[in-house]
Amino acid sequence: MGSPEFAVPHLEHLILNQYQVVAVYTQPDRPAGRGRALVSPPAKRAAQALGLEVVQPANLKEAGVVEQLSQFHPDVIVVAAFGQILPRSVLDIPRFGCTNVHPSLLPRFRGASPVASAILAGDEFTGVSIMLMNEGLDTGPILARAQIPISAPDTTGSLTTKLSLLGARLLVEALSCWLRGELPPRPQNEAEATYCGSINKEEGEIDWHLPAIALWRRVRAFYPWPGCYTRWQGKQLKIIEAVLLTGERAFTVGQVVALPSVPEGSKAAFGVGTGDGVLGVCGVQLEGKRAISAAEFLRGQRQFIGAVLPSS
Repeated sequence: MGSPEFAVPHLEHLILNQYQVVAVYTQPDRPAGRGRALVSPPAKRAAQALGLEVVQPANLKEAGVVEQLSQFHPDVIVVAAFGQILPRSVLDIPRFGCTNVHPSLLPRFRGASPVASAILAGDEFTGVSIMLMNEGLDTGPILARAQIPISAPDTTGSLTTKLSLLGARLLVEALSCWLRGELPPRPQNEAEATYCGSINKEEGEIDWHLPAIALWRRVRAFYPWPGCYTRWQGKQLKIIEAVLLTGERAFTVGQVVALPSVPEGSKAAFGVGTGDGVLGVCGVQLEGKRAISAAEFLRGQRQFIGAVLPSS
């Protein structure tokens, strides 16, 4: 059971390791883009390429859906970013239970946005947890965990890709041990549990009163969605890529400033004053335009230096 790109490596690794995948459950096709054409989830496209049966229930709680699932007689259900909560009627079907691949080091960051939350918190490491599912929100006992460092350029997009590959490898290792009865589940420490909710589009609007380090983390955490944005001449201006600058003097909050001395190797072409420090901007996208480098944007917007950008 999975839907976005994160789920695909897990499915592919199961097939590569000779597991018999009797069905792939994924979210229904949904309209997307300007034409609002129906688009299939990445997991569905991957399953079809592998010749697997695909089921796309709108609601797992419906009696007919549960009955159909039980007729597959699964030994175990593997969940990787499916997008629906599994009811007790589904959890009870497989004899080896339902396992979930969660992209955090549980019990830290249970919930909907663990990858972005790790970046926002400034964590140096994150990882994946393979857990047995219960009716709680990511509260089941742990079968295996693995961690990786969070690098300075990492965004939610890049880090999710790394975690999907890590999770796929860990899944097949843990699953083989679990099915042989060699992997005792370990209860989570409730005292260490933290939660993260869904991110909404409005959170991407930049408040320049925040410290530069917080805004740098937000630019990375909110890429590719919802994106961090401000406004320029009545249009939305997305900050696609940014760096944290050190040693810059204080400027007015929201003021766009030239960078007389850009650090070697940095792509920052201008900075913006914040509540504490200066955020260096490397890439932007003006509403209705393609994403470009900050340097290219400046060449077409010569009046931009010195302007004061609004805060949310």
